[in-house]
Amino acid sequence: MAKVTKVLDKEFVPFISKEEIAKRNQEIGQQITKDYEGKDVLMVSVLNGSFMFTSDLAKEIDLEIDISFVKYSSYQGTESTGKVKQLIGFNEADVRGKHVIIVEDIVDTGRTMKALLKDLEEMKPASVKVCALLYKPEALKIPITIDYVGFEIDPRFVVGYGLDYDHFGRNIPEILVLKDKA
Repeated sequence: MAKVTKVLDKEFVPFISKEEIAKRNQEIGQQITKDYEGKDVLMVSVLNGSFMFTSDLAKEIDLEIDISFVKYSSYQGTESTGKVKQLIGFNEADVRGKHVIIVEDIVDTGRTMKALLKDLEEMKPASVKVCALLYKPEALKIPITIDYVGFEIDPRFVVGYGLDYDHFGRNIPEILVLKDKA
C-alpha cells in the first residue's frame, strides 16, 4: 500500500518521485543549454509554486542566466478561481531584448499563463518560451504553447515540490496526488 501523507485536511499518495523529477530537470536543463547558447537569457520564475523547480532547473543549465521572479495567482484551496491576479510584476528593464524563459510549476487552464504572457509581450523581449514542470492538457481552456514540459498529467490535484494545498505541502520533496483521485 502506498504511503499516505496528510496535508491539512486532505490525504495524498506518491505520484512523481524526487528521482524522476531530478532526471527530468537534467534533461530540460540540457535542452535549454543547447537552445540558448550565446543568448542573453532571463529565466522568470512564477512564485510561489515554481521556486523549487526553478532552483533545481537553473543548476542544470550550463549558461550564464539572469533569474527574476513574478507572482500571479488563480487558485484557492484545490480549485482554480478562474480569476488571475498579478501580485508581483515584471521589471521592464530586465525584460527588454532578452530571451525570456517563463518557469511555471503547473499549467492547467492556461489563464495565469495567458495573463503573464500578455503583460510580458508589452515589454519587448527578444523571445519568450514557457517551461512547465507539470502540464494538464485536459484542463486547458486557453491555447498555450508549452515549449519545455516536465510531465503531462491528468487533471488531478497535486502537492509537493513547491506545489501547495492552501499554502502547505510545498516542502515535500516529491509530487503527491490527492488520495481520493489516485
